[in-house]
Amino acid sequence: MERQILHVDVNNAFLSWTAVDMLKKGSTIDIRQIPAVIGGDENRRSGIVLAKSMKAKECGIKTADTIYQSRIKCPNLKIYPSNFSIYREYSNKLYQLLLEYTDKIERFSIDECFLDMTGYLMKDTLLNKAKEISKRVKEELGFTVNVGVAHNKLLAKMASDFTKPDRVHTLFEEEIQTKMWPLPISELFMLGKRTVPKLYNMQIKTIGDLAKADVKMLNKKFGKHGIMMWEYANGIDNSEVAYIQEKPKGVGNSITLPENINGIERLEEIVLALTEQVTYRLRRYDLFANTVSVQLRTKDFEDKSHQAKLLMPTSSTKEIYTKAKQLLTEMYKEKTPIRLVGVRVDNLEEKDSIQISFFENEKSKKQEQLDKAIDELKNKYGYSKITRAGKMNTDKLLFLKDIKK
Repeated sequence: MERQILHVDVNNAFLSWTAVDMLKKGSTIDIRQIPAVIGGDENRRSGIVLAKSMKAKECGIKTADTIYQSRIKCPNLKIYPSNFSIYREYSNKLYQLLLEYTDKIERFSIDECFLDMTGYLMKDTLLNKAKEISKRVKEELGFTVNVGVAHNKLLAKMASDFTKPDRVHTLFEEEIQTKMWPLPISELFMLGKRTVPKLYNMQIKTIGDLAKADVKMLNKKFGKHGIMMWEYANGIDNSEVAYIQEKPKGVGNSITLPENINGIERLEEIVLALTEQVTYRLRRYDLFANTVSVQLRTKDFEDKSHQAKLLMPTSSTKEIYTKAKQLLTEMYKEKTPIRLVGVRVDNLEEKDSIQISFFENEKSKKQEQLDKAIDELKNKYGYSKITRAGKMNTDKLLFLKDIKK
């Protein structure tokens, strides 16, 4: 199966996160809109610029400039101290949001992540998911990200470094020659500063020049690193997303429909398909949910969502779907064209920590056994090979992809 990889990179992270935190605490100034930097102690004339606003950049201020140099360039510059507890807080909020899309996330640094979306698209496109993530981060967390869309980590990382800020870029194999090869050799990922002058002396000045160079000559000159450089220049990267599985605070999934839908029965089928994937992941974590929410987006991009508490914590597909279906009925107006549907569960608890009464336990035991049997079949034969009779029609619309674990 072709891999589906995203790279999410926070725009100007330290300054953006400081700005969001200040606004949340009542500040009337968005420091992203004024000449501002995150840096050291100006009174001691110590420290360097860690992050800068666009207005500060226009004054000629660069990352790693000293605070003293920066003040000379921009007399009205505002300087704010670094605060890594704030950075960790917002980095974790981003990570929790991304966990709603895939279990496989590599935290490459405090402000960037790789996501392996293979098997998690439900026939939605990788590009649609990237745009959805970008929109949600902006609306829900208050800062912006660049998202690179590709079939391996290298190309996703290169794509996210294209035009900034707040952009989604693709870099698929067929786009390498037009989008990546014309770039200066210094922009190739993992190319050290000391290597660039050596390549220049060899008349290798662009990524395309490196891609077309003799790989045997590069191996002789640079050893294994030379082969890696040539492979990267040609978009070759087989490295895996190195993730550490962590239990999420919420689990959700959504799908942008290939065509607008305006019938409650078809929407119920889609909600069932989404609920099945959400509860499948919930059970893999051994978690129970306390609340369910359903999101709809109309063809006019109007978002609606309803949330309700479950009678008791559960991971049952039947119980969660019953509540999700009820929410859908309450919020949907007949004949309203819908382009996106989402289902999410929150307020999660460890399964082992929940006390269930004898009567409720007996009542739910058969459903739990059914869910377990279906999960085992999905694990063995592929996620989309096993489906519930109630959603056979919707498979023709969603074409669920296999999730092979």
